[in-house]
Amino acid sequence: MSRDDVVAAAAGLIDSGAFQALLERRVAYPTESQNPDRAPVLLAYLEEEMVPALAAMGFSSEILPNPSPDQAPFLIASRLEDPARPTVLVYGHGDTVRGQDAEWREGLAPWRITVEGDRWYGRGTADNKGQHSINLSALEQVIAARNGKLGFNVKLLLEMGEETGSPGLAAFCDQQREKLAADVLIASDGPRLAAERPTIFLGSRGAFNVELRLDARQRGFHSGNWGGVIRNPATILASAIASMVDAQGRLLVEELRPRGIGNSVRAALADVTVGGGPSDPEIDAGWGEPGLSPAERLFAWNTLEVLAMGAGNPAAPVNAVPPSAMAVVQLRFVVGTDPTRIVPAIQEHLAARGFGDIQVISKRQDPSPATRLDPEDPWVVWAASSIRRTTGSAPAILPNIGGTLPNHVFAEILALPTVWIPHSYAACSQHAPDEHILVPLTREALAMMAGIFFDLGEDGAPGR
Repeated sequence: MSRDDVVAAAAGLIDSGAFQALLERRVAYPTESQNPDRAPVLLAYLEEEMVPALAAMGFSSEILPNPSPDQAPFLIASRLEDPARPTVLVYGHGDTVRGQDAEWREGLAPWRITVEGDRWYGRGTADNKGQHSINLSALEQVIAARNGKLGFNVKLLLEMGEETGSPGLAAFCDQQREKLAADVLIASDGPRLAAERPTIFLGSRGAFNVELRLDARQRGFHSGNWGGVIRNPATILASAIASMVDAQGRLLVEELRPRGIGNSVRAALADVTVGGGPSDPEIDAGWGEPGLSPAERLFAWNTLEVLAMGAGNPAAPVNAVPPSAMAVVQLRFVVGTDPTRIVPAIQEHLAARGFGDIQVISKRQDPSPATRLDPEDPWVVWAASSIRRTTGSAPAILPNIGGTLPNHVFAEILALPTVWIPHSYAACSQHAPDEHILVPLTREALAMMAGIFFDLGEDGAPGR
């Protein structure tokens, strides 16, 4: 079969109903990793669903314990043809957030596929059962087309705890370096830049939450009797936050600001447009770091966001100076930011401005570093060329997504180039009721990944 034949066969899995049937079976497992009672279901997804499916594709699988106590196991599957050929590591996660069963729109339910027009509803359709199922289905089409051969080697890592922060993943990959050794990671998670534009992203921003707290006294005091002569912790905390991020959203903590944007990153983002979708918020002109495009602010810069703040009882305020105030702020950060310096940098910044009595409390015990593969890396150029050949248009290339994935495990512990090709879109309602995938996007994704895997068997590793 030719490349065009394989691409068409993969896309045809939508029209034949084969991919829908596969996804229906997988969505039916209520793999809520945030629910401790679902631990047996997490294991069943691997044992009952994935191991037999992978065996039919010529993979040998093993389910291994999680180094983190009382956490879900991992699955490693391998299909090795020739040590002289490149090896691809494919990653996915079979767990989901809670189903939120009672909150879905009438006629929908989390643990079954419901078809409405071009949307397939169900928990995990977008995050992440649908995405890793697309990649495996595309691999299966290439195997069939080449009479049982791929032309390269594949290793698969499936975890069942991504939605609880991937506990044990870093330690597991450190322990299993030999079994997971590969030339590149090709994986899928998260959304495209826009539903209609294929996207490649090469890493992720880090995320670090910090609680700011000021306890001034044991109780509140009447504002008429004491206002103006005793400190108001809410006023002080608001002023402290204003010293960290200004009224236009510009980060003011000097140590936490990036040192610049590299030429290859700036070039990759030159044709990237943020937003514009029917359910996207309107971009606020003038918000964020001045002199940068919206794409550069989102994907190549650090931002400090106030996630929550409070003093007294906002729902029922009383005439009293509150005794304490607190806020949670989050730093989203790019490569070059040392996460171990975030708390000390904030402490030093506040102390230098007279806010030294504000407590700065880390809310992240094991911060994930930001990661980014160079957009000019040969694997990126090769993958973009393959996608262009299949779709007829150039994909968006994001040096990293604005959110956070455990990409540092693959980029730093396993030392792999990391190429992520997402198969969802921003309005898919992942983590919310009514999660869904788009059928046209899924058809295109199956075709793209079949092209990627077909080309790898033809071309070998780029740069060799």
